[in-house]
Amino acid sequence: MTSELDHRVERLVRDLAPHVLGAMVRRYRDFASSEDAVQEALIAAAAQWPRAGIPENPRGRSETARRTREAAVAATTPYVITPSSDDVEEMDPDDTLVLLFMCCHPALTPASAIALTLRAVGGLTTPEIAKSFLVPDATIGQRISRAKQTIKTSGVAFGLPDAGERAERLESVLHVLYLVFNEGYTASSGDVLHRTDLSTEAIRLVREMHKLLPHHGDVAGLLALMLLTDARRDARTGPHGELIPLDEQDRTRWDQQAIAEGVSLTSAALAMGAVGEYQLQSAIAAVHDESPRAEDTDWPQILALYEMLMRMTDSPVVALNHAIATAMVHGPVAGLALLDPLQEDDRLRAGHRLDAVSAHLLERAGDRDAAVELYRRAALRTASIPERDYLTMKAERLVI
Repeated sequence: MTSELDHRVERLVRDLAPHVLGAMVRRYRDFASSEDAVQEALIAAAAQWPRAGIPENPRGRSETARRTREAAVAATTPYVITPSSDDVEEMDPDDTLVLLFMCCHPALTPASAIALTLRAVGGLTTPEIAKSFLVPDATIGQRISRAKQTIKTSGVAFGLPDAGERAERLESVLHVLYLVFNEGYTASSGDVLHRTDLSTEAIRLVREMHKLLPHHGDVAGLLALMLLTDARRDARTGPHGELIPLDEQDRTRWDQQAIAEGVSLTSAALAMGAVGEYQLQSAIAAVHDESPRAEDTDWPQILALYEMLMRMTDSPVVALNHAIATAMVHGPVAGLALLDPLQEDDRLRAGHRLDAVSAHLLERAGDRDAAVELYRRAALRTASIPERDYLTMKAERLVI
């Protein structure tokens, strides 16, 4: 019982953090001081609520604690500017959404803004963010620290962006939400495959953005991609939490309502003018989701979409998926040839995905010994227990 309560408190505190932080920085425009005050309040809540019970209105209690600490923030932040009522009315009232745009500060590089936002809004740890960026933990820690210092010394208020600034920051905001969703859909570490709290929150925030920008192709495309991907969630794990790959899933368990909405959004997004990465990725997801059986998948169409996507991005994950699509159309040897240049990509060397994809294609090509070696190496390189167990199982089945 205690562990269940502790889990509820942990989840609630994590959910409250971006709302309370968003409210504070919206008022005081000082990220570092606001974050310190919010952390103090949430640590106190995490310590008290398991003993005293979760209050009926935890956000209200958290807001009360926040106001108590605001005086301390104001006392140590004499240069703070209070936002005008016009500023507040111009932005959406969702403090989490406001915080997203605030964190994409003009003084920051895109990479630093994204890392800061993943910490502040997504609640991700430094190792989780590092996994998303395919860089060492220390790099992300330094990036976040520098981001806070840069904002403090830039002279540019950490405040509500106007309409023009929001348009400039939109690409970074969408990328942040994409990464938060990915971490929720396939957790980079831990004993569960999904972190539904993260993926659900990412979908909610993109929905809010879609309401504000209903004719923006990238926003519609990202929402479609998330819905089409999340529609498969229930079929991705077995009764014991084990990973079930796409081609083995029971497709009757896919969420048909989410698929229908995602397909409709994809069609609309593709008709909105210039086609971007999210529209193409949602189109790929739609081809998968509309296939009643794995063997019915239109792989030539998926390959064509990936080839368009490859001309837009240098993402190593896209390159890996392009190699898989190539293998499905032209055979595993053709796919393996595309993986050779990726062996020199530093973004992939420390992770497990290149080894896992290589092992899969080697298995299909009939090279069982090489596949076993790479499955085992990939298993050692992932911090996700479901992925580790799946890769280990794949290796063991080839040995038998």
